[in-house]
Amino acid sequence: MKLVGIGFAELQSFHLLFCIAIALCFNQISSATNEIDRLALLQFKVGITGDPFGALDSWNNSIGLCQWHGVTCGWRRRRVTVLDLSSHGLSGSISPHIGNLSFLREMKLQSNSFYCEIPPQVGQLHHLHILGLHNNSLVGEIPKNISGCLDLVVLSLGNNQLTGGIPRELGALLKLRQLNLYANNLTGSVPSSIGNLSSLEILHLTQNNLGGSIPQVLGHLTNLQFIDVGFNRLSGTIPSSLRNFSSLIRFDVAHNWIQGTLPVGICLKLQDLEFFSVTENQLEGLISPSISNCTKLDVLQIGSNRFSGKVPSLENLYKLSCFEIFGNQLGNGKPEDLRFLCSLTNSTKLEYVNIDENKFGGVLPECLGNLSTIKEFFAARNQISGEIPKEIGNIVNLEVLYMNLNQLSGVIPSSFANLQNLRMLQFSDNNLRGIIPSFLGNLTKLIELYIGGNKFHGQIPSNLSNCQFLKLLNLSNNNLNGTIPPQLIGLSSLSIILDLSCNHLTGVLPIEVGNLRTLNVLDISNNLLVGEIPSSLGDCIALTSLRMGGNFFHGSIPRSIRSLGGIEELDLSHNNLSGQIPEFLVAFHSLKLMNLSYNKFEGMLPCEGVFKNITGTSVFGNNDLCGGLPEFHLPNCISKSHKNKRINITKFLTFAISLVLGTMALWVTFRYLCWVKKEVDKPIPSFMDDSRLNISYETLLKATGNFSSTNLIGVGSFGSVYKAILEDNGMVVAVKVLHLVRRGARESFTVECEASKDIRHRNILKILTVCSYNDQQGNDFKALVYEFMDNGSLKCWLHPFASSSYGNELPKKLNFIWRINIAIDVALALDYLHHQCLIPTVHCDLKPSNILLDAKMVAHVGDFGLAKFLDNKTNQTYSVRIKGTIGYTPPEYAMGSEASREGDVYSYGILLLEIFTGLRPTDDTFGDNLTLHKFVAEALPERVLEITDNFLLQERESHLRRYSHQSRLSKSNNIFQECLVMVYTIGVACSNEVPGRRMSISKVVDQLHYLRERWFEFAFI
Repeated sequence: MKLVGIGFAELQSFHLLFCIAIALCFNQISSATNEIDRLALLQFKVGITGDPFGALDSWNNSIGLCQWHGVTCGWRRRRVTVLDLSSHGLSGSISPHIGNLSFLREMKLQSNSFYCEIPPQVGQLHHLHILGLHNNSLVGEIPKNISGCLDLVVLSLGNNQLTGGIPRELGALLKLRQLNLYANNLTGSVPSSIGNLSSLEILHLTQNNLGGSIPQVLGHLTNLQFIDVGFNRLSGTIPSSLRNFSSLIRFDVAHNWIQGTLPVGICLKLQDLEFFSVTENQLEGLISPSISNCTKLDVLQIGSNRFSGKVPSLENLYKLSCFEIFGNQLGNGKPEDLRFLCSLTNSTKLEYVNIDENKFGGVLPECLGNLSTIKEFFAARNQISGEIPKEIGNIVNLEVLYMNLNQLSGVIPSSFANLQNLRMLQFSDNNLRGIIPSFLGNLTKLIELYIGGNKFHGQIPSNLSNCQFLKLLNLSNNNLNGTIPPQLIGLSSLSIILDLSCNHLTGVLPIEVGNLRTLNVLDISNNLLVGEIPSSLGDCIALTSLRMGGNFFHGSIPRSIRSLGGIEELDLSHNNLSGQIPEFLVAFHSLKLMNLSYNKFEGMLPCEGVFKNITGTSVFGNNDLCGGLPEFHLPNCISKSHKNKRINITKFLTFAISLVLGTMALWVTFRYLCWVKKEVDKPIPSFMDDSRLNISYETLLKATGNFSSTNLIGVGSFGSVYKAILEDNGMVVAVKVLHLVRRGARESFTVECEASKDIRHRNILKILTVCSYNDQQGNDFKALVYEFMDNGSLKCWLHPFASSSYGNELPKKLNFIWRINIAIDVALALDYLHHQCLIPTVHCDLKPSNILLDAKMVAHVGDFGLAKFLDNKTNQTYSVRIKGTIGYTPPEYAMGSEASREGDVYSYGILLLEIFTGLRPTDDTFGDNLTLHKFVAEALPERVLEITDNFLLQERESHLRRYSHQSRLSKSNNIFQECLVMVYTIGVACSNEVPGRRMSISKVVDQLHYLRERWFEFAFI
């Protein structure tokens, strides 16, 4: 009742005192609980082993914990609610005491260097909304009891080293919107409990080792905007429910093992989709035309799958910037294959297009010039033909253009001079011709220029040296002539590859080559270069591969080469180098392959270093070498004292023999003069028939246009072959001009002439005549004139991209019957040479480039430059010097065995296997322990279809499609496989490593005739 008398002022004072009392009471309670957080944080600090920026310096007793760096407290209870130490360079472990921060809502420790495991006490943080531990080095498994953080909205553990599986307990986090577990080592499958996360918007699991399939229950997550499960081992199919994700913005399942097809009508509802990638899977079927309904697409990547058919119109993809369909089976080799490119002209943001490795045919459409925003365009490894459209020159933003391994013809358009932003240009392995345009030297931003494997002629433009950023230059396998420009060979920016091989370059290697101090690979092999190896080459200290074989370099290996300590491959073969092999080569510990064969090296061969590697070192054809390991089969070296005694004896014997011979010569000369008087009117015999043509040097010079490179149709080991039209009668012939400075060329000429005397066979290339000429300066000229073969060499047909043209334009592939006929023709030629010739002959170099095809596709075996004549009595060859071509030469020749019929049969067996598999014996498919012989032998008989040339399989499919009756189809298919088994069995039997176990060539002929009859049954069922 006394309170009634209290005034308003007194009441106000009383209320104030009451509030102060409550506050003091609350502070006492808060202070007590705040101490728990302080101790937890101090324990966290104890676990920190590295704090380069002093982020935790303020964590001490001088100030309250709510003022510590990275710590945020709630305003009421003063409890820690946020711990944000992201991107501070911290290292150490995360203390288990972190679980005592019971009011923590956000823990952001990402982008540091925390290691050890995630403490399971994190599961005690029931108020936690955000857990950011990504971009660290955390190990161990994801704690299952994180599921106790029921308020968790963001769980980000990406880019660590976590192992184990994804805990199925995470399915309890019903409020979770982001699950980021990317770039770890997680295994197992994606748990189906993920389907319970109805609020999930982002699922980021890329770059793990997850297996199994994509759970169908993801279809329940209607809020999903971001699905990224790429770079795992996921299999199965793409869930059909994907097309119902109307909110989906990003879908990425690239680099998995997913099979099946794309869901039908995939883009009918995905109106917001911006990123779609299924690259590097096993998907097949057609590309749905509905893809054009995803009008917001920025990135479309469906490369490296098995999609087939035509590419639909993409005209509605206005926002597309990246388009990839490489590595599929799209296109049919028809003119309309590339029409879809014109629909991309609506994509005003398009910068990247990759259609590599498909079956696109036809010509490049002119509409390409309208894709003005493109920066990178890839269309390599297709069947694109025709000329390069000049409209490409309108794409002034173009930086990368790859069109290699197609069938493009014509010249590089002059409009390319407009492409001033071009950095990489690849047109290799096409049929481009003309001179290399000088305007390429004005494209000063070029980093990579790769135009090898074409028909360019003329000289290398010296102004390519203006490309000061050029790192890779490949002009190989063309018809270039003239000298190497010193400005180009001295371009110091070249650091990856400089390849000028397989041309007709002349002159010396300029000393400016020493400027290539950072170059890795230098290849100038198979040209006509002369002179000594410049000592400046030793300045190219970064070289790992140096190929100079097949030229005319002379002198010794310069001592400066000892600076190339990192060299891995050194090829100086087929030159005129002399002197002793330098001892410093022994110290090249990185050297794995060294070829010094067919030079004039002398003295002792070292036994250490690379010279201990029998398979990686070749010294054949150096007749004055001695010593070395026994496997090199070199004679023993003679000591100096023994050598002097031997020289004295030799001098005495030489004098005595000279005296005797001189006397005999006088007597023979007298007798000869008497005989001449009687025989003066008789004609001089010749190995050439009277019926053969008689052609002068001047006639050949005129007929070949002064041996113009435009008439060059092939280059061999000993000579160049030109097409010639004789003026008198208009006859077309092939003229082989011998490179007489090359070792063995004269011997080759003599052998071919001798071989032609008595050889008369339908399947052996006929020599019409020879031309031997000496000018006033004493220069020697020798040439062989052959029948011209309209359809070129078998190599051109089996490997068109790697061959020079010969005669008319060639179809791309040989059908089955042509291959059988060619195999029979070659076998008949060998049978004649081995058993029916007046003097049995061994060819010694049977390979596709030495088999020529006339207008009716009849095969003729040519190039007898390495042939050996057999002694009928002993069955041995007159010469023991065996050469040949790697892959076709029988293994016994490498062990010193003489040439034999069985050796030719081995080469024939390899050739037969190559004809039907389409694989060279030196194909990259075959490693150290696999050969073409073993590759086929292991496939017999069940897997013959797997190893057969794809064109033959297409021919089979085309044939079988004609049948509707199952029994006829089955019979036809069985005959086809039977024929393949037969031909491969013959090839394997002929290429047996043991000579005595090889099939005789006569039996080969019988077997192939039977095989051909059997094939006709298949063809006419």
